[in-house]
Amino acid sequence: MTVAKRIYLSPPHLAGRELELLEEALESNWIAPLGPQVDAFEREFAERVEVGHAAALSSGTAALHLGLQLLGVERGDEVICSDLTFVATANAIRYLGAEPVFIDADPASWSLDPNLLEDELSAAAENGRLPKAAIVVDLYGQSADWEPIEEICGCFGVPILEDAAEALGASYGKIPVGGFGRMAVFSFNGNKIITTSGGGMLVSDDEKLTDRARFLASQARDPAPHYEHSEIGYNYRLSNLLAAVGRAQLERLDDRVDTRRANFEAYRELLGNLPGLEFMPEPGYGRSNRWLTCLTLDPRVFGPSPEQVRLALEADDIEARPIWKPMHLQPLYGSCRVRERGIAAGLFERGLCLPSGSALTRADLERIASIVRRCHESASDG
Repeated sequence: MTVAKRIYLSPPHLAGRELELLEEALESNWIAPLGPQVDAFEREFAERVEVGHAAALSSGTAALHLGLQLLGVERGDEVICSDLTFVATANAIRYLGAEPVFIDADPASWSLDPNLLEDELSAAAENGRLPKAAIVVDLYGQSADWEPIEEICGCFGVPILEDAAEALGASYGKIPVGGFGRMAVFSFNGNKIITTSGGGMLVSDDEKLTDRARFLASQARDPAPHYEHSEIGYNYRLSNLLAAVGRAQLERLDDRVDTRRANFEAYRELLGNLPGLEFMPEPGYGRSNRWLTCLTLDPRVFGPSPEQVRLALEADDIEARPIWKPMHLQPLYGSCRVRERGIAAGLFERGLCLPSGSALTRADLERIASIVRRCHESASDG
């Protein structure tokens, strides 16, 4: 009897020149957080996202932390933050002693709602206390609605840090994500569309910002023959070995995006006619990388709840996951101010992320879809 392999939500996919570039790095003896692979990765990445400069870092979270610090965020400040996101987005605000102010999701995109953003900034201006910055997330591989968001923040003088951790390869109109706000951050965690196992990137058209990021990320070592330090720094640089992996992965980015979008279309073909099931929308303003295929289930129509479907998939050794729990519902952030209409909370209650890796086969997709469909049919029969 053949045992079906476990299907993970979004595993790494190494199928390019990773070994070749790793061997090149090893042969050069550059394995520390310096070296030609890091320099090349920064240059090639900046070219790929059409931004002037890039600083390779140890994680997307490190990039968020440094980005906020470079925007001048300090203890006691407030920072606008997308409510529907991974916790690292909000944690970076707290690293600096500041407080997040959460903005609900837009039902048309699941990213930050521009109308609620304007309401919050208008109220803050009337109270004479505008936030120091805003972190806006390109959620699940989909661009936020950048034109109104940039216009609103610009009117109030609030600088933006774009959290594009999940969205490499997506675009807003013809502009790749990463080209909005003062800076943008990306993640190369093991589950992202390309990976270095761990790592991140901070990008900006302002070279002074990326230079400053590299300085702070290298323990803020002042120019001197000895170790001289006049301010706090961090050990946040990406290693030369991981940069080699990142370069090979970046070469296959277009293929990875095409494959993940094809996964989404396959799921829509296999499941799209089920009552009470709706897929994450894709607004006409952009093109998602479909990092994860996300959907919502209405148990009143579909039958089982998202959690029941998740457990049915897990019983067949298939990993699925709920939609991000909104930050304002997290115990860590329950006391923070939030401007919401229940959209993010509803998406969490009804949402589910299906396996979306770029190495999935048609048989894998059909196996997953058959279990989702069986959950509905079993409930209907009952």
